[in-house]
Amino acid sequence: MGQATDNTATKNHVPHHQVFDVSADVLTQGGSKCFDDDGRLKRTGTMWTASAHIITAVIGSGVLSLAWATAQLGWIAGPAVMFLFSFVTYYTSCLLSACYRSGDPVTGKRNYTYMDAVRSNLGGMKFKICGFVQYLNLFGVAIGYTIASSISMMAIERSNCFHSKGDASPCHVNSNPYMIAFGVMQIIFSQIPDFDQLWWLSIVAAVMSFTYSTIGLGLGVAKVAETGKWRGSLTGISIGTVTETQKIWRSFQALGAIAFAYSYSIILIEIQDTVKSPPSESKTMKKATLISVAVTTFFYMLCGCFGYAAFGDLSPGNLLTGFGFYNPYWLLDIANVAIVVHLVGAYQVYCQPLYAFIEKAAAARFPDSEFITKDIKIPIPGFKPFNLNLFRLVWRTIFVIITTVISMLLPFFNDVVGLLGALGFWPLTVYFPVEMYIVQKRIPKWSTKWISLQILSFACLIISIAAAVGSIAGVVTDLKSYKPFKTSY
Repeated sequence: MGQATDNTATKNHVPHHQVFDVSADVLTQGGSKCFDDDGRLKRTGTMWTASAHIITAVIGSGVLSLAWATAQLGWIAGPAVMFLFSFVTYYTSCLLSACYRSGDPVTGKRNYTYMDAVRSNLGGMKFKICGFVQYLNLFGVAIGYTIASSISMMAIERSNCFHSKGDASPCHVNSNPYMIAFGVMQIIFSQIPDFDQLWWLSIVAAVMSFTYSTIGLGLGVAKVAETGKWRGSLTGISIGTVTETQKIWRSFQALGAIAFAYSYSIILIEIQDTVKSPPSESKTMKKATLISVAVTTFFYMLCGCFGYAAFGDLSPGNLLTGFGFYNPYWLLDIANVAIVVHLVGAYQVYCQPLYAFIEKAAAARFPDSEFITKDIKIPIPGFKPFNLNLFRLVWRTIFVIITTVISMLLPFFNDVVGLLGALGFWPLTVYFPVEMYIVQKRIPKWSTKWISLQILSFACLIISIAAAVGSIAGVVTDLKSYKPFKTSY
């Protein structure tokens, strides 16, 4: 998912029930020409629109930690691991795209979301587990985004301070006011109904993520050109800069950071649901996945490798805020503003499913409670009245406060990114797609194909566990030198 993908495109297309309340008579003139086989408006997406959605969803804040990840692994393992992740992502995405329709691949019943596919292929218990992992992941992303955006806001303040006082001045900045500011912003935005479906939101997010990714890449290239030498070594950060055990943990954590950059399988089915047929959606989607994974990997290789070539062992955990670059300071400011704008929107897009899930569950549990179900209409002059729901107000505010407080307690960008990547990678990108594919294609147990799929899944589980352990070790190390609410950078 970029920094575990910013799934900005998650909602690039709107949940269908909101789009299709078009009065029936308008559509009858064209007969069945206007409808697909499930009675919804004709889908018009192509291989190219699907690729664009995937690329905008994937390339995001994950880019920022790739130079650091490459530095832990070195010139051989770094690109090799990136390539490996891209292959696994491509392969499991193809498996997943075959699960868009249950039963017959051309006429079977459609699944509109990842969770629908899990429910119709694997049934109740696994559906619940999948939901838990997915919501846990979204919760983690909210924390990761709070940390990342506060780091970028601090970087803007520090960069301007360095510019006015000289590069040698200490320029200490405390991250807490920025985290609180981000939290306050999210509390306000979380009350806007259907905020994640504003059509311009995904366009803004896409523009922003390309802005800062490209600036990061450009600065890396410029730095290499300026010094005229490629830094770094074949085996990565040298023992001496870090201890041997640290080297192992950090290499594991780098796996998580790279996995985070590729995690978008969760939105694949929703993107597939925008694609027209014939040819069958899964064929179009396989091509789209190939294009988008190829483009993303190319871009990631450039960002990771040029960042490492520019800084060698000293590659910062976050390329645009680690102050490897001081000038041109205005360019860094533009990049960091772009990160903040992107993450403010992405936070909401990620949290919407979690909000909706809790609100639905509460309404089902206490249908008679006015606190939960009653909407209070507040007139706003010049606009349609705003529906204030007390439960929504209280629950979303509490949620944002919890994520903000956790971010202040553990403001470690790299560790959180590594942990998120590890958490999402095996279950959501590998395990569920493999299991669904086996059910969907009725692959017999102990057949060659079944065994190879299970080996793939097991290998990815080991990688995920290693990455999680490495990231937790990182948090433990960082906590030794960190005093909550006090440390400034």
